Amino acid sequence: MKKVKFRSFIPAILFLIFVLISYIVGYKNGMESGKEFAQIIWEMLKLLPPAFILIGLFEVWVSRETVITHLGENSGIKAYLLALLLAGITIGGLYVAFPIAQSLHKKGASLKVIFAYLGFAGVFRIPMNVFEISCMGLSFTAVRLAVTIPLFLLIGIVMGHILKKKNYKLKEN
Repeated sequence: MKKVKFRSFIPAILFLIFVLISYIVGYKNGMESGKEFAQIIWEMLKLLPPAFILIGLFEVWVSRETVITHLGENSGIKAYLLALLLAGITIGGLYVAFPIAQSLHKKGASLKVIFAYLGFAGVFRIPMNVFEISCMGLSFTAVRLAVTIPLFLLIGIVMGHILKKKNYKLKEN
């Protein structure tokens, strides 16, 4: 197991000291930062455990052969449509999308599909789009999706192709 160095915790410790001092001296911006930080941590603690349980169930229940068939190198356009659908229903944004991508990679999904999925997960979550439509309007959301979805599809294909050409392999833990 890799040893964690104390230096990596220094920014977090300094932030916590800043928040503590802000509460002692009554510095409003520091207190607000602490409240916002605590709220974000609380939201993550509510969201991540169920998401990781579902990822664990995916690891156990979905076979490697199924992933290779539907999301592997020879799966075609269907793989990108499945990646778009998966990204649309992914809750938690990229906090959850990266562990899903790791799981897909271990099961044999193509790097092209994984990169496309990560891009799609950043821009195509259904709850986010519904909220955006209510705030910005349908035409804005449609234009944004019409630009970003093909762009992330292209980026995924190009990045996957380049890394495959260089025989790139992710390090295993």
